[in-house]
Amino acid sequence: MKTSALDYELPRELIAQAPLPCRDASRLLVYDRRTGETGRRTFSDLPDELPDGTLVVVNDTRVVPARLHLLRPGGGEAEVLLVERRNGVVWEALARPSRRLRPGMRLAPPNCHGPGGVRGNVELLESLGGGRWLIRLAGDPAGEPPLPPYIRTRLEDPERYQTVYAEEPGSAAAPTAGLHFTPELLRELDVEHVTLHVGLDTFRPITADELEAHDLHGERYRVDAAAWERIRGAGHITAVGTTTVRVLETLSAGGPLEGRTELFVTPGFEFGRVDALVTNFHLPRSSLLALVMAFAGVDETRALYEVAVAERYRFYSFGDAMLIR
Repeated sequence: MKTSALDYELPRELIAQAPLPCRDASRLLVYDRRTGETGRRTFSDLPDELPDGTLVVVNDTRVVPARLHLLRPGGGEAEVLLVERRNGVVWEALARPSRRLRPGMRLAPPNCHGPGGVRGNVELLESLGGGRWLIRLAGDPAGEPPLPPYIRTRLEDPERYQTVYAEEPGSAAAPTAGLHFTPELLRELDVEHVTLHVGLDTFRPITADELEAHDLHGERYRVDAAAWERIRGAGHITAVGTTTVRVLETLSAGGPLEGRTELFVTPGFEFGRVDALVTNFHLPRSSLLALVMAFAGVDETRALYEVAVAERYRFYSFGDAMLIR
């Protein structure tokens, strides 16, 4: 499939720069794959749009305060974005200005206990190329939320970049479809949890001409045995977010309950465990949009995005949502 099929025009003003005051007040575009009909609802109406008996599966990863503002030994500024904990105090990270960094260099926070700082030093261990480094981090991450580059407004409450059910720290980005849920809304649903720690491929555009040539970085996941038994035995599954889909389809294909998934869902994929999908509106040329096209259909997804643009839906992380059933 040509990657150009994932292109679409989006007015910049439709990129949501901040969350709504109420999480579940976002708009919900509903698409029925069987009938082709679309509906317009509010996210708080989600329970009314789901079939009786559906099991709603969410990703309970928690975003790490991973953006660290530091100083190089000579006093110049540096920034480190933690991507994934490799082993104990060793992390994979993005660091800049990478051309001025060297293995063995120690980066210190301007204020070890101030905003954006970290308790201790960052030591650069090894360059992995492309701005990626292995680093040693002394202490726990204590930086800023790693907001995506298209959000240029400071987030007043960092918890708004966490789902209300976030539990296990480890993500470099939020599973954004879950940001719409409130505790009250969750109580109206039958919910089960899985964990996938979201990496920076969330923001990395597909540059290859053909989707099949794209190299998708693996992400860590874990599912409790009891949770998988419930999921496997459920009559109907509603997955919240593309990250949840990747976990469920990895296990459905025989994957272990814990490990890394490199599953790249593209049009033509046969879904084994997901019956409905709650998702946000995604970036052009992203693996997330490819997954949505695989679930709803390429032409159908493009038509839905045209509707969303025409009707001024809010896009991306803090934007509105879509239910595909």
